[in-house]
Amino acid sequence: MTDNVDQQTRSRMMAGIRGKDTRPEMALRRAMHARGFRYRLHATGLPGRPDLVLPKYGAVVFVHGCFWHRHPACRYTSIPSTRPEFWQTKFEANVVRDNAARGALLIAGWRVATVWECAARKPQQVEVAANLLDAWLRSGAAEIEIGETELVAERAEG
Repeated sequence: MTDNVDQQTRSRMMAGIRGKDTRPEMALRRAMHARGFRYRLHATGLPGRPDLVLPKYGAVVFVHGCFWHRHPACRYTSIPSTRPEFWQTKFEANVVRDNAARGALLIAGWRVATVWECAARKPQQVEVAANLLDAWLRSGAAEIEIGETELVAERAEG
């Protein structure tokens, strides 16, 4: 199967995909800052370069795109029809790298939160995700994963 755009256009499109300061990340950062949390950004000295580092809580937060980081059972996780073998290999490497970074951080004593893009697409979702993160940071639990399904469960409880 061939690509429906030329190589230069595809290259320009792919180069425009941001690795940091994405919309979901910026929205979550604003919500956490408004709640009084202070953090460092994209700490290069830590495995996986977490999006937020909260030293006071010994915690890091990753804001993962569902497509690139393969959020299980998410509607935003798909495989492009062009060159599916290439994409599958790329996605598998991303997941392996994410798991290795998460494991290294936990072994080093860090608490790890993963907020999926699907949980931070709309302002009301960001607020619920930030509330869940706030409660997690104060709880002392080692890990939390926040996706769209966790937001639905939280709204049903609250």
